Amino acid sequence: MPGITGIIAKHPPGNGQELVSAMLDCMLHENFYTHGTYTRPDKGFYIGYCAIENSFADCMPVCNETKDLVLFLTGECYQDKYLIDNLAQRGHDFDRHNASYLIHLYEEQGDNFFKNLNGWFNGIILDLRNARAILFNDRFGIRRVYFHENNDYFAFSSEAKSLLKAFPELREISSRSVGEFLTYDCVLENRTYFPRINLLPAGLCWTFQDGRIRKETYLDMTALEQQDPLNKNQFVEELEGTFKRVLPRYFAGGPVGIGLTGGLDTRMIMACRDAKPGELPCYTFGGSYRDIFDVRIAPRVAAACGRSHTTLRLDDDALLKDYPALVEKATYISDGLEGTDKVDVIKFNGMARGIAPVRMTGKYGSQVLK
Repeated sequence: MPGITGIIAKHPPGNGQELVSAMLDCMLHENFYTHGTYTRPDKGFYIGYCAIENSFADCMPVCNETKDLVLFLTGECYQDKYLIDNLAQRGHDFDRHNASYLIHLYEEQGDNFFKNLNGWFNGIILDLRNARAILFNDRFGIRRVYFHENNDYFAFSSEAKSLLKAFPELREISSRSVGEFLTYDCVLENRTYFPRINLLPAGLCWTFQDGRIRKETYLDMTALEQQDPLNKNQFVEELEGTFKRVLPRYFAGGPVGIGLTGGLDTRMIMACRDAKPGELPCYTFGGSYRDIFDVRIAPRVAAACGRSHTTLRLDDDALLKDYPALVEKATYISDGLEGTDKVDVIKFNGMARGIAPVRMTGKYGSQVLK
């Protein structure tokens, strides 16, 4: 997966560039990733980054006009258009179609910047003027950040394997975590399979300065939970208005295809998205032996909306032939979070990329993922 990785050193190592390059190499799973490294040994900063070509985050690093604030981000943010327009009116120079506006938003909003972000992401801001770094993630921690800290450095990455590569001494397995996975199908709290590697908790911004870490939460969930409840009519009205208002944000960043199912989630998108002719191609994943409900319904939905539709089917013989290698790949890419049940997804997504580089789809009828 695209992501960020890095080392914040209290005592800059002589091989910092070599270490961060090794960490980054572990994350370059596809040839269409863009990537690079950024180092400031005088400040103790060593950063690596990779992104899908032409995606929202394919502009790293981004700087303010005076080049003393530097942002690295992975994922996407979906801000209101008026905020971006306001930045341009205030004289900031950036590309409206990618993440480059975010560093200017941080300049304007300061610490309020983090709680105002909307999306799934993690990132780090380097304040070169004050030799300070701020590591942050989204409010639900959907984009993972693995980390290890000791008296000499703080190392982090979007993928645990990066830390294991650069620091072999971390290569040990937690029997407790394995037991939790076998019992609950996940590792609990902010632990990982590796006892000295943890996950950054959700909704945090950690500040690194003068060899110290200030660990803060930027979002107070109780304020959200204590909002006045809406009655049924108010809820429906707010849901409809919000859905129509925010939907266009999710179609920025390159041609988008719809992974169309028979569910209400993608049907709502199709009903509310007034795409131009030739835009928004649709496709559905299908099997070889019979048509599932999605394959029967999706072409009718696409036709009703005037969109093209393709049913993507796997070659079962080829899948079984490559199955052991694909299981290993799925396990490796996901740091052991996925395995045998995601082998078909790797194949299907490769086929889907031939239709459009970005996939919008439903997730069990309750979420929409891009």
